[in-house]
Amino acid sequence: MYQNHPLNDFYKAKIAISDKNAVVTLVLKPKFHHAASAVHGSVYWKLLDDSAFLAVNSMVEDVFVLTASFTIYLIRPITTGTLIAKGKLANATRSQFIGESILYSDQEEEIARGTGVYIRSRIPLSPEVGYL
Repeated sequence: MYQNHPLNDFYKAKIAISDKNAVVTLVLKPKFHHAASAVHGSVYWKLLDDSAFLAVNSMVEDVFVLTASFTIYLIRPITTGTLIAKGKLANATRSQFIGESILYSDQEEEIARGTGVYIRSRIPLSPEVGYL
């Protein structure tokens, strides 16, 4: 589902998913930079949200989950190397899930962190949404 989505053709991130956890890894390229030559915040946001989302959806077997809100904290800029986003399911209730993620450099520096609220959609996990 994730790897086959056209948007991810641009990023070519790698993923690893286990129960309540997910890791998204991205090798940085100049095309991810803003005008001041550092990685654009939208890339941070995508990696943080994706890793938290995948961690949450690892525990939901019947429907796609949706991001209801996501807050990020940018800690430091980065220009080269690899980014590693480590997401986890932090809390679950009947109506919502809380996902957390920390973004690291390949030097193990914390680059950013985020917390999201996710809700169950009515979209079944099926081949129509790329779920195999």
